[in-house]
Amino acid sequence: MIDPNTGKYRKRIPYGMMNFVDVRGDDCYYVDKTRFIEKIESANKFFFFIRPRRFGKSLTISMLHHYYDVLARDNFDKLFKGLWIGDHPTPERNSYLIIYLNFAVVNAEINDYRKSLDAHCNTEFNYFCDIYSDYLPKGLKEEMNRKNGAVEQLDYLYKECWKAGQKIYLFIDEYDHFTNKILSEPECLEAYKSETHGTGYLRNFFDTVKAGTYSSIRRCFVTGVAPVTMDDLTSGFNIGTNYSLSPEFNEMTGFTEQEVREMLTYYSSVSLFNHSVDELIEKMKPWYDNYCFAPECYGQTTMYNSCMVLYFVDNYIRNNGQLPRNMVEENIRVDYNKLRMLIRKDKEFAHDASIIQSLVSNGFITGELKTGFPAEQIGSTNNFVSLLYYFGMVSIDGTYMGETKLSIPNEVVREQIFSYLLDTYRDVSLESDDYRKSKLAQLMAWTGDWKPFFEYIAECMRRFSSQRDKQKGEAFVHGFTLAMTCQNRFWRPISELDNNQGYADIFLCPMVDIFKDMEHSYIVELKYVRSSEPQSRIETARKEATEQVRRYAQSDVVREGVRSTRLHKIVTVWYGTELAVCEEVE
Repeated sequence: MIDPNTGKYRKRIPYGMMNFVDVRGDDCYYVDKTRFIEKIESANKFFFFIRPRRFGKSLTISMLHHYYDVLARDNFDKLFKGLWIGDHPTPERNSYLIIYLNFAVVNAEINDYRKSLDAHCNTEFNYFCDIYSDYLPKGLKEEMNRKNGAVEQLDYLYKECWKAGQKIYLFIDEYDHFTNKILSEPECLEAYKSETHGTGYLRNFFDTVKAGTYSSIRRCFVTGVAPVTMDDLTSGFNIGTNYSLSPEFNEMTGFTEQEVREMLTYYSSVSLFNHSVDELIEKMKPWYDNYCFAPECYGQTTMYNSCMVLYFVDNYIRNNGQLPRNMVEENIRVDYNKLRMLIRKDKEFAHDASIIQSLVSNGFITGELKTGFPAEQIGSTNNFVSLLYYFGMVSIDGTYMGETKLSIPNEVVREQIFSYLLDTYRDVSLESDDYRKSKLAQLMAWTGDWKPFFEYIAECMRRFSSQRDKQKGEAFVHGFTLAMTCQNRFWRPISELDNNQGYADIFLCPMVDIFKDMEHSYIVELKYVRSSEPQSRIETARKEATEQVRRYAQSDVVREGVRSTRLHKIVTVWYGTELAVCEEVE
């Protein structure tokens, strides 16, 4: 397409595109991941791969599909010329009949899923028979349709393909679509277990896949976002290998910073850019980067969320070189709805043992990442931590006292966590009004009138505690204050754990590139004194907070981040659920 500002030809940005043929046919900018084909072929033939949503899994499957499809042989140069694999083809290219199943379209209702699974598989199996009719025995389609359901039809297909000397590559996308139901409706767990264990229908389907691997199903590539269903379905599928935590595939989906830089460099040469590549990386990195999918890769390469990068670049170019007003794509908010289900699995949410509140208050959690676990054990600590990791809510951040350290990777995730955390506080009757909070934040940003905002937080907490016999602890109070303060449109919250120099619990870094007339920024130091302690501790905490907030204000991150705004240094001390101190430090 021709860029309207420069008159130069530029490649289309493949934002939201999942079909590899369309990406190549429409001359889109494609971040070349084809070098991983050789590694996949060298790996075990039955390949399980888990990544967060909107991380490029479906496009990866589409690319592999068309690389291995025997029908795409004549289009190999058209699709792969100029890519790594185009210059380094493997012996297995274009040598398979492809069965592609997408369980995302299967109704996840436990009582209705069998009918839906049968319908989806029947559609795909008929398509398979139609497009590969020249490679299959005559009458295969008609005989297959006489079989009853997906299990019998798959059993028949793979055996007939074996007789015909053909080999099948089976792709299953979103294999764990049923996990949604387990998380949202605990009462369906028993019905789910009956279908994924023993003689259950879904279990039978995967047992049939396993049986097919002894004949014509020569390779499988299965993707999803959680290891829950995998553990239940595949305990007998002992020929499959989960490569989700493997360092050799850490970079297979998502973008490295080098790949993002190359993309920005290309578009800066053909489109209107008002920022340098380095400046844009500085803007994008806190929002989209910092995923690590293998413990061995920590400290080496971090991954950007590919969907969010494409969203940013697409909007930047369409906005004539201006930053997107909203750094978070709206669709990703929908995808993170699972988080609310997850928080409800955090059985100790209303107490200090809450994993979610520990993550928000301490900045990290620890645990051992599991490659699989049964659905009924979601609530155990290590499994729950692992689920947060696989959903992209936390990422590998080194080790701590012998365990894997996991932190919130970036601002996109942080915003979602704070948003849904506030929703969950409402579920336990700690109410807040989004509109009122937003208006008070506006006053803070443009007039410097910060006190009403914190008084409103205190009002919410006071109203809540008056209805409760049991006083809540530090994590509960700290988590609510952080969520209320950090979930906003105007500042990017930076916690003290982000920098070894140390700075306040929250530096509200002003987003002046977007809100250009914004005038005020803040450091907020939070202290907590248990209600069982003497009130004299309040003054001690206030003095400590005052010293810290002054010191933190001198850190490089704060001094550079303030830009043209006036910095306010705020000290708050909670005494139980009462806000005992709320003052500005000169």
